Amino acid sequence: MRRAGEAVLGIDLGTTATKVVAVDAAYRLASTVERPAPLHTGRDGEAVHDPAVVLAGVVDAVRESVEHCTHLGLSVRGLSFSAALHTLLALDSSGEPLTPALSWADTRAADIARRLRADGGSALHRATGTPVHPMAPVTKLAWFAAHERDLCRRTAVWCGMKDYVLSRFTGRVATDHSCASATGLMNLRTTDWHGPALQAAGLSGGRLPELVPPTATFPLLPEPAAALGLPAGLPVVAGAGDGPLANLAVGATAPGTAALSLGTSGALRVVRDQPGVDDRCRVFCYHLADGLWVLGGAVSNAGVVAQWAAESFGGVDVADLLKEAAEVPPGSEGLIALPHLLGERAPWWDPDARGALVGLRRGHGRAHMTRAMVEGVGQQLALVRDSVVAAGVPVASVRATGGALRSSLWAEIVAAALEMPLGITEDTAGSGFGAALLGWRALGAVSDLSALPADIWSRPHRTVLPNPVAVRRMADARPRVERLYGALREFSA
Repeated sequence: MRRAGEAVLGIDLGTTATKVVAVDAAYRLASTVERPAPLHTGRDGEAVHDPAVVLAGVVDAVRESVEHCTHLGLSVRGLSFSAALHTLLALDSSGEPLTPALSWADTRAADIARRLRADGGSALHRATGTPVHPMAPVTKLAWFAAHERDLCRRTAVWCGMKDYVLSRFTGRVATDHSCASATGLMNLRTTDWHGPALQAAGLSGGRLPELVPPTATFPLLPEPAAALGLPAGLPVVAGAGDGPLANLAVGATAPGTAALSLGTSGALRVVRDQPGVDDRCRVFCYHLADGLWVLGGAVSNAGVVAQWAAESFGGVDVADLLKEAAEVPPGSEGLIALPHLLGERAPWWDPDARGALVGLRRGHGRAHMTRAMVEGVGQQLALVRDSVVAAGVPVASVRATGGALRSSLWAEIVAAALEMPLGITEDTAGSGFGAALLGWRALGAVSDLSALPADIWSRPHRTVLPNPVAVRRMADARPRVERLYGALREFSA
């Protein structure tokens, strides 16, 4: 049930910030509060958060959000979580962190991932839905087992960043099926820990959190309740992963509707009612809730390629360089780019992949190279779409969000690569909005996510139609992009 004058707070634990959004009983965004969550990078691929800093930011942001709700005449009905996927930290027997929280961007397990991929990696991918990649906790755990044996002996439980925050709020160390499905440790069909994956990771299921549905609720403990300005016993919803909740947040849960996000990196995801990946293991499959599963892939390189080009060509302004690139004809006059500046995730799942510009001639300049890099990102997204279709999920429409799409060149190239109109929507609340909607579902406002009213999602504020010439040239080049990746793979090691 829901009543006017109530709100659910969606708490989104992101890679660089924590965002808390209040969503009222009419499913309208009431307020947004944000706190930084600094990501610390170091040698050998380390990319970690300080759990204490993240927890303090969550408490501070929730407390301010509660104050906003009070000012607006809203009482907080419950809390619900979203979290960046693939995080991992160790807790001792008292529930205190023994390690920082490793983020998805931590690549120190790259050698472990190579070994696992060569030794039955596809079987693990098909069973768990998670690519065998350094981002995945299964590879991170195997790295700890190989390099930090004393730490492993002292660890009582391995969990994600959200699980740690949830434990401090509720006293329960639990992980939801959505975040668990992105660990590489959970069997998609049984929604239990997967024996072969545990063996690969070098641990037993007894050192992992209890598995619960994303809609599971736990009472808020008195001490954190006082710190948050909320009543003890308030329902706290376990929540889900940020990628699946991003689909919910933009209304891309109907069959055939894809959610596309394009910022520094990018992703394309669709929802269906059964788990599974494509035969070539090019996509991930993560749980949302209520029997819904999200298939798709994230690309490591999107807006970052334009930033790199602007820096490399003498520190020019990114927007000005993109305007120059827009004057170059589609196809970049024969120049093809593999935009793998940061390795690549979907569809290759190859952290060693390197970028390349192929076909350079004297007449090519910085505008050609910039356009080719942007077109290369479009090709990666199209290859992800093709992989989703190969998994048996048609893609008929796209709801797109992200700062890169403010550029008309980015939007036009992605529309041409996907060969369909691109409906660009505002994304002011992101996965936090999806978490709040999931919270309302968990609290009984609707029977399942499909029963949410369709009018709560905003219509695209602009639609970009694909240019037929660009569509044809990109489609003609796509098989060459795949062949080039394979041909140049030996230079990536």
